[in-house]
Amino acid sequence: MFENRGSDNRSNMSMNRGGGGGFRDQQNRPGGPGPMRHGGPGGMQHKRPTPYGRPQQPNQYNNDRRPYDNKSNSPGRVNGDNLPNIVWSELKLTPIEKNFYKPCDAVAARPQEEVDGFLSLNSITLKGSSIPTPSMEFTEGGFPDYVMDSIKRLGFSKPTAIQAQGWPIALGGRDMVGVAQTGSGKTLAYILPAVVHINNQPRLEHGDGPIALILAPTRELAQQIQQVANDFGSQTQVRNTCIFGGAPKHYQSRDLERGVEIVIATPGRLIDFLERGVTNLKRCTYLVLDEADRMLDMGFEPQIRKIIKQIRPDRQVLMWSATWPKEVRNLAEEFLDNYIQINIGSLTLSANHNILQIVDVCEENEKDVKLLKLLGEISSEKDTKTIIFVETKKRVDEITRSISRQGWRACAIHGDKSQQERDYVLASFRNGRNAILVATDVAARGLGKRDVYI
Repeated sequence: MFENRGSDNRSNMSMNRGGGGGFRDQQNRPGGPGPMRHGGPGGMQHKRPTPYGRPQQPNQYNNDRRPYDNKSNSPGRVNGDNLPNIVWSELKLTPIEKNFYKPCDAVAARPQEEVDGFLSLNSITLKGSSIPTPSMEFTEGGFPDYVMDSIKRLGFSKPTAIQAQGWPIALGGRDMVGVAQTGSGKTLAYILPAVVHINNQPRLEHGDGPIALILAPTRELAQQIQQVANDFGSQTQVRNTCIFGGAPKHYQSRDLERGVEIVIATPGRLIDFLERGVTNLKRCTYLVLDEADRMLDMGFEPQIRKIIKQIRPDRQVLMWSATWPKEVRNLAEEFLDNYIQINIGSLTLSANHNILQIVDVCEENEKDVKLLKLLGEISSEKDTKTIIFVETKKRVDEITRSISRQGWRACAIHGDKSQQERDYVLASFRNGRNAILVATDVAARGLGKRDVYI
C-alpha cells in the first residue's frame, strides 16, 4: 500500500454426487433405462442423464494444518517420483468426441466487419488457425437447453469478451490459451464447455478417475471454481470435488473413490492422491490450467508436467493466465496442440484502469500512522470494505492487532491459518462482520470481491 523511501527495510467443501454409491445409473431416472437426449441450440445433444444426489455434509477439520504461503508451502513436499510411468503408445485408447460446436444461423451470417468491430471494441487479439466467430449472445453459444436454463436462473445477461470468443473454441474441441486479467469471467469460459464435454462422454465406471481436471494454484481459487461448477453441474448431475492441502485427506479421498466427473485441485495434493492410487487420470480428456503464470511462479512446474504425463495425449487442454511470460509460452508449446491464443488487453501485467491507484511514498516508520489516518478518513463512508496486503505473516498479525485496538473490525489471513480459520475469516469479510481484511499474497488472486473500497 505504501512504498519505502531511502531505506532497505522493506468452505467448507461440498461435492455434488449421485446416489447408488456415487456412480451413474440410467435405470434410476423416470422412464427406465435407455439414452435420453436433450436438444439445444446448434443441434447439440446430451447423450445420457446422470443422477444427482444430496450435497456432502460439512467437513470437521482437525488441527493438522499445512502452511500455504509461497515460501512455506514448498511444492517439493510432494514431488511425484512415485507416479506410474504410463507409455500411452502401448495402450489402446477408446476414441473420444471433443467437437460439439455448430454455429447458429446468426453467427454464420454475421459479416466480418461486425466481427472485427466486436474484437476491436473488446481489445481482443487472436492467434491461430481456423478461429471460430465469437458468440456475442448466450443464445449464440450453441449450448444445450440444460445449460441455457442455468444461465437464465443465475441472471447472466451477456457474455464477457473472453467467454464470447472462448466458448466456440472450447466447444469445438480445440486447445486454447486465454490471456486475460483476473475477473474477466474466465471460470465460466471453461466450466460450461466442460459440462457439455462430460455429458457427451461414456459414463464413469467403478475405479474411473475424473473426465475433467482443473488445476489451480491456491485453495481459495479452487473453492471459488467449485462454486461455479456447483451452480451449473447441479442441473446436469455432473459431480465435482475440490482437493487441496490444509484439509483432512479422508473426506477428499472418499469423494475421489466414489467417482466424480470434475476434480478441482492444487497440484501437490492431487499428486499425493495419484501416488497413493486413490484416483487416476486415465479417463481425463479435458484439462484446465487456471492461472498458469501463478502456478509457475509458485514453483509448481515439475508437478504440472508429471500430472500431464498421467493424462492421455489426445486430451483437450485449456490454459489461462493473467500474463504471458516465456515460461508459460514454453509450457503451452510443449503440451498444447495447434492451439488458439486469445488475448484480452495487454500481454503484460498492468494496473487495472477501472481502479483508482494512489501511491504514497513514505518512510518505513511513517506507515502505521498514515494507515490509521487513512482508515479514519474512509470509516465515515457507509458499508466500506478494505483489504490491506502485507509482505509477511508476522506483520499481518501486528497490523491486525494495531487496527483492532483502535476500534475497527479487522480480521487476518495468511498461510499459518488452518483451513477452518481461513474459511471463517473470508466468510466474515464477505458478509460484512469484519470490514477490514489484512492478508499476505495468499489472497492476491481469487477473492472475487467487487465491493472493496480500498
